[in-house]
Amino acid sequence: MPDPSVPLLRLSKVTKRFGVIRAVWNVDLEVSQGDSLAIFGPNGAGKTTLLRIIASLTQPTSGEIEFAFKGDNQSRNRVGYVSHLSLLYNELTGFENLLFYARLYDIQEAHDRAAEMLAKMGLEGARNQRTGEYSRGMKQRLTLARALLHEPQLLLLDEPYTGLDQHGSRLFTEVLRGLKQEGRTILLVTHNLGEGLELCDRVMIQNRGELVFQARGEHLDKSGFEKLYFQAVEEGGER
Repeated sequence: MPDPSVPLLRLSKVTKRFGVIRAVWNVDLEVSQGDSLAIFGPNGAGKTTLLRIIASLTQPTSGEIEFAFKGDNQSRNRVGYVSHLSLLYNELTGFENLLFYARLYDIQEAHDRAAEMLAKMGLEGARNQRTGEYSRGMKQRLTLARALLHEPQLLLLDEPYTGLDQHGSRLFTEVLRGLKQEGRTILLVTHNLGEGLELCDRVMIQNRGELVFQARGEHLDKSGFEKLYFQAVEEGGER
């Protein structure tokens, strides 16, 4: 277990360029164990690139990234990542998908763990249904179950509300709220101001690669934050 006095994740002056395009610029960020953090920003702000850097799927051009569990030979199991791609197999059932990934992670008693996660996500009744027949909301909950199978310390969520209707969004928020109450560390990037603001203790705004605003979530209401958000985005666009 990481030392609670040491940030679980620390980014120092992290920058990512794609040729002349500056996707992430000079980002400093600390995330502690049990934090729930939302990063908001328009399309093209660099949110997905930042999350991929943290997930070790993309290397930064410069800067440093430190994890409290650095050097742990199980470090690849410490991060769960939900991206735009579900990484689910439509021809397999929900249970078969989770069983497959549980075996990839060498999880002991894989059958029991897969069944446990289906129940946790409210998908027990769809256990033997092909994933290709799932609704968008069901697939998103199954994707989250896949990311949580190995009990990661840090959960990364990239636009998890995309494609969800109001009911699906509410169900997904309730699941994430339960994970927060369990003490999971959540880093969410989204343009959904309402859901993200409601869920997370800390909020930030990213624009043109930079983190241009941060505050505690309890100090903000939705209407006030919307004004701050659009002001920050518009000012950043004038550079």
